[in-house]
Amino acid sequence: MVTQSIDEQPVAEPRRRLVAHAVSGVVAVAVVLGVGELVALPINPDSSPFYAVGATTVDRTPAWAREFAIHTFGTNDKPALFIGMSILIVLLGAVAGLLERRRRPIGSVILGVLGLVGVYAALQRPIADAMYVIPTIVGVAAGIATLRLLIGQLEVELAAGIDESWLPRRQFLMLAGVALAVAAAAGAAGKFVGKRIAGAVANREDFVVPTVKDVAAPIPAGANIGVAGASTYITPNEDFYRIDTALLVPQLTTDSWELRIHGMVDREMTLSFADLVARTPIERVVTLTCVSNEVGGVLAGNATWIGYPMKDLLEEVGVHPDADMLLSTSVDGFTVGTPVEVLIDGRDAMLAVAMNGEPLPFEHGYPVRQVVPGLYGFVSATKWVTEWELTRFDQVDAYWTQRGWGAQAPIKTASRIEVPAALSPVNSGQVLVAGTAWAQHRGIEKVEVRVDNGEWQPATLAQEYSIDTWRQWSWMWDAAPGLHTLQVRATDLDGNVQVEERTPPIPGGATGWHTRSFTVK
Repeated sequence: MVTQSIDEQPVAEPRRRLVAHAVSGVVAVAVVLGVGELVALPINPDSSPFYAVGATTVDRTPAWAREFAIHTFGTNDKPALFIGMSILIVLLGAVAGLLERRRRPIGSVILGVLGLVGVYAALQRPIADAMYVIPTIVGVAAGIATLRLLIGQLEVELAAGIDESWLPRRQFLMLAGVALAVAAAAGAAGKFVGKRIAGAVANREDFVVPTVKDVAAPIPAGANIGVAGASTYITPNEDFYRIDTALLVPQLTTDSWELRIHGMVDREMTLSFADLVARTPIERVVTLTCVSNEVGGVLAGNATWIGYPMKDLLEEVGVHPDADMLLSTSVDGFTVGTPVEVLIDGRDAMLAVAMNGEPLPFEHGYPVRQVVPGLYGFVSATKWVTEWELTRFDQVDAYWTQRGWGAQAPIKTASRIEVPAALSPVNSGQVLVAGTAWAQHRGIEKVEVRVDNGEWQPATLAQEYSIDTWRQWSWMWDAAPGLHTLQVRATDLDGNVQVEERTPPIPGGATGWHTRSFTVK
């Protein structure tokens, strides 16, 4: 009698087998990620397969694609990437499960190929060493073993001649459930235990904001127009924009932080956190702006910072006269190139440790970040900074400069309409128009508004606080029924009028007049 092997069953398999195979593959990749997350714990959270691949994807993404992501998803660009990666992983897992057989382990080969991608991605991290490949290797081995076990159990059940019900039998479901539970538990344990071992949360909770004698000038009541729907003068921490390349927010502590200063200096220095806070802090209000901000965009915020002047440290190490760049490096290897001249020209460039009266949020650089008035963040505002190298722009390119962005990027004069909100209903008569303008380290001299390409009308400016912060404005519009277009432009204290021509944010900041159209009833 001739028997038909399991691998020679008819191509038109029952739907339940296809579903079970796909589920097996998805469970297997979940085990890969969960175990990889757990094994990455004692090495570095950045070495986990998921985050290594995600971070390398960000690093290799062309500038146009990154700008599309920021323009489309704004500060949700990272969750969007995570969701996209998760969907792709589920699909690849399902394909691996559908192709896997006991005698033809094609799905296992697919997991192995994905493992090679993970190994490559892990080794591309700026601070990676050979240990970074271990989480991926162990995770993939566990995933392949899970896939082989599930497919083996499934085919044993099919060979036993069970009925053609929609789902496999309890043994298979039990194995799949156990594997999935292990994956979820491993991933959760990696997250939870990682934070507890690092002690970063408790460290931040215990952090005492330094007492400052050189406090920021009080913010006058007239600096905040107090219009509903407009930005508040000070941006709350939870509302402050976040744009960076860190998919996994670094969890540093004050005990582990240090700053190495080297390169073209007379005296190299390594500064501990205790050394830093033993210095004299200052408190300043400074507006930060992201170069990725589109005309009228929301990637700008104003906060009160406490920190330590960068100029003092540069003077202490003795910067060589021909050094024109400070190359600062984040704990995750991200680099920023800042002109030395702006750090010693008297502006309040600082190593900040507090934001709006609180320790820096982890997302904004705890325990130490840079704040430099007047420059876009990608050339100044390094978060989680751990290294300074004094060098030259003609010798070294920073992270985004290597990708075609500008090397030196002063913030352009900009303004935006915030009230009325876009697409909001507007009734005829007196309508309050309001917004914000900025030209950090130059200041705003005037803001003008016009309707339907008519004459420019001067807006009323809120009281100026400093040239390093944004300035609010308002204007009363006598709105007639019909469709109307409003435009705004600002002029800085150097006499520079906001540029009319629309240009994209990259390489050195967007230009153009913010425009909103309204149908007045």
